Amino acid sequence: MPDFLAEERDSMRTPQCSDEFIKQQRKILKEKPECGTAAYNLGVAALERGNLEEAREYFKEAVATGSRMFEAWANLGYIYFKEGDLEKVAEANRRAVEIEPRYARGYANLGFAYLQMAKTEEAIAALEKAIELNPEIVQAWANLANAYLQQGDVDKAIETGKKLVDRAPGFSLAHNNLAFAYHTKGDFAKAIEHVDIAMSQGFEVPAAFLAELEPYRSR
Repeated sequence: MPDFLAEERDSMRTPQCSDEFIKQQRKILKEKPECGTAAYNLGVAALERGNLEEAREYFKEAVATGSRMFEAWANLGYIYFKEGDLEKVAEANRRAVEIEPRYARGYANLGFAYLQMAKTEEAIAALEKAIELNPEIVQAWANLANAYLQQGDVDKAIETGKKLVDRAPGFSLAHNNLAFAYHTKGDFAKAIEHVDIAMSQGFEVPAAFLAELEPYRSR
């Protein structure tokens, strides 16, 4: 899920990333170096331009000067994710939820990082918390189903996957993952049903998985 953390690039004040806006924020920061909001806004602007190094420095400045900069921590997590440092992704999002314990996407990101690090129990706890706070984060549901599979609890993975496709029937990845869970359980009819839905929605199902299901289509 390479773009999962990208959703964290929400600003507390959505900045207008125009040259004039950036100029204004730099002026504010020069006059008031302790202004975490200006540093944060400049970080978001740099992130939107794809300048990760500049964004990282501004977000670091923001968290150093602003006491409530939980979204700056989450954006740092996004940058660390792009750099492939999952330990820092987890640490940044831990800091975010410490500041704002009701920050659902911080828990969702934390769960994603733990899942990638094979820290399954921690992933499940974080993802369940994310869903408790905001059941609309479909990626958290998808990652929770994968975490249960990683744990070896296929029934919980199926239960979670079914809840997700009921909530978001057009989420093709969810159908693909549910198909894999059903395949793991040996319910090939259900696996074929959901893999076909995923493909009908434009999802590129791995050829190897389709080949494994093919013998069961004629039964």
